[in-house]
Amino acid sequence: MLRKLTVAIASAGLALGLTACGSSDSGSDDVLTVGASPAPHAEILEYVKDELAAGAGLKLEIEEFSDYVQPNLALNDGRLDANYFQHKPYMDDFASSKGLKLAFVAPVHLEPLGAYSKKVKSLAELPQGATVAIPNDATNGARALKLLADNGLITLKPGAGANATEKDVAGNPKGLKFRPLEAAQLPRSLQDVDAAVINGNFAIEGGLTPAKDALVLEKTQGNPYANGVVTKAGDENDPQVRKLVQLLQGPEVKKFIQDRYQGSVLAVS
Repeated sequence: MLRKLTVAIASAGLALGLTACGSSDSGSDDVLTVGASPAPHAEILEYVKDELAAGAGLKLEIEEFSDYVQPNLALNDGRLDANYFQHKPYMDDFASSKGLKLAFVAPVHLEPLGAYSKKVKSLAELPQGATVAIPNDATNGARALKLLADNGLITLKPGAGANATEKDVAGNPKGLKFRPLEAAQLPRSLQDVDAAVINGNFAIEGGLTPAKDALVLEKTQGNPYANGVVTKAGDENDPQVRKLVQLLQGPEVKKFIQDRYQGSVLAVS
């Protein structure tokens, strides 16, 4: 009987010890894990982590993603607390198509979409029947078509706007051929097409300097495509998320963006 009692007490002590260890690990809940594209998003977050987070009482972990799909799926699955790689029109379209409930918390910066080429020095030099690569997701594809329309290469049907597709091209005097590709592949496509319309982050990752290398860049005034912080719906007011937003919209990050990207990325706060 005494031996059984001793074993029972020892077992209870072990269970209590394990429970106590589990409780101490719950401090990891204070870590904010944010998914981001490598450039410029993760670079901006690394600056926040290294220079600003500790002073604000923020524990920040960064996970990098090379595409526009996995960061939202990881957020929805609870593997991330937030992500920072997308603009609201893309988030709305993705969430609707996948049945996700996401929330755009706050804008941080704008990466002007640009047209690039290794074969011509201006869009006017594009030959008849030229092939132009554009992003294959709905929102950025429409954005690319609008950029081409704004610069006189094509015309779009009235009201096409943010939902424009190739079917909305009303006029195409040069007979341009469009090649939709995954956004991350566009910089590598420049050798194979006459021009490509490339998202700012992938242009930077591909060794391009948008402010210098783009044939044309998107206008920034009234632009709805600012990239920002996204959470699952209901988590917008999480204290750690609000701390991150406050830092990302602060003067230190604005100066970092100006100094680091020299006009290729524009702070919107």
